[in-house]
Amino acid sequence: MATRSTPTERQKRLGAEMRKMRLAAGVTTEYAAGLLGIERTRLSNMESGIRPFSAERIRTLACNYSCADSDYIDALVAIAEGKERGWWEQYRGTLPAGLLDIAELEWHATRVRTVQFMHVPGLLQTEDYARGVFAAVLPPLSRLEVELRVAHRMARQQVFERERPLPYTAYVHEAALRMRFGGAEVTRRQLDHLAARSEQKGIDVRIIPTSVSGFPGAGHALLYANGVVPQLDTVQLDSAHGPEFTDAEAQLTKYRAHLDWMDDAALPPAASRDLIRTVAREL
Repeated sequence: MATRSTPTERQKRLGAEMRKMRLAAGVTTEYAAGLLGIERTRLSNMESGIRPFSAERIRTLACNYSCADSDYIDALVAIAEGKERGWWEQYRGTLPAGLLDIAELEWHATRVRTVQFMHVPGLLQTEDYARGVFAAVLPPLSRLEVELRVAHRMARQQVFERERPLPYTAYVHEAALRMRFGGAEVTRRQLDHLAARSEQKGIDVRIIPTSVSGFPGAGHALLYANGVVPQLDTVQLDSAHGPEFTDAEAQLTKYRAHLDWMDDAALPPAASRDLIRTVAREL
């Protein structure tokens, strides 16, 4: 099988899960490679995502690693067998790989929860508002780069229009409603759109009012994507140099606690819509 110079986060995750399974079984790389009749370096490349795993090899290793979780094994096999080219691949080579990884993560998630403090979540943005967000970065993006990012962000929203729409919960701080990306009129239209989206089945928008005195996580934006099985949950964090992904159990536990806190502190859906519309009228 051909090597990959730049594996996606999903491909790297499959390799990492197979390595995790091997270590949990106390099996060395040499022994596992021998089970497959390949060199140790080749298995190492497979575990790093540089080389692909086949479904047969996943099942062979899982059996020899004494992994009895059939749902987990089936989920890993599904990743290996997923050869269909995602819509985001049309942007490969023109947009940073991290943006494509976010789209792929959302597409395969069974549920997404996000927390935003400075702007409306990307999956709920209008074109003009997204254009305003991308115009406020350093170093400045060219017009072409901005438009590519806006088109990609709008395309991500098709997760709500497919046969099985993505269940989505957004916790948005009131401060984000008052940030005028693109100007007052653009923001007003964005808030009207946000309120309308919040009435769509499967989309839950919850506002954290400024009356809440504090919050965990130091205001970091995050996205929590549920996998087909809990072992494949992923957290994506925003940073100045691009998206970061984590799947360590301790980190997942911490961010689940953050989201539980947000759920308790945020206004109910109807009250959240009322606040969104109130802020829109004040612009």
